Amino acid sequence: MVRTSYAKSRPVHNRYLVRERDRSLLMEFGRVAAAILVVGTALLGYTWLHLSLLESGYAVGDLQQRLVELERRERHLRLEAAYLSSPARLEKWAVEELGMAAPRLDQMHFIHDEGPPGRGRGVLQ
Repeated sequence: MVRTSYAKSRPVHNRYLVRERDRSLLMEFGRVAAAILVVGTALLGYTWLHLSLLESGYAVGDLQQRLVELERRERHLRLEAAYLSSPARLEKWAVEELGMAAPRLDQMHFIHDEGPPGRGRGVLQ
């Protein structure tokens, strides 16, 4: 085996030396960290705004769908109310279900107006 000068152990002469910190490297690290923080904050803000916009869009779509359904239901209820309040249907219901009959002439009272309000009204029988 051949021994070279690289294989020999040499005593360390600078064992007590303290390495000085490189302030320019620390400043550069601070700048990079600040830039990453600014860009990261901007990306998080953009992501938050984008997600809020998507959520609002879905909420608007749901509300529009609900509005269409409620308008359809309102139309249905208006048609049903018109059908239920029609005079012909009410008369048929009163005669068939309640056993009512049309009033006779001697059961009717006619009221006529004798001038402006406050002067009195007459009743004919």
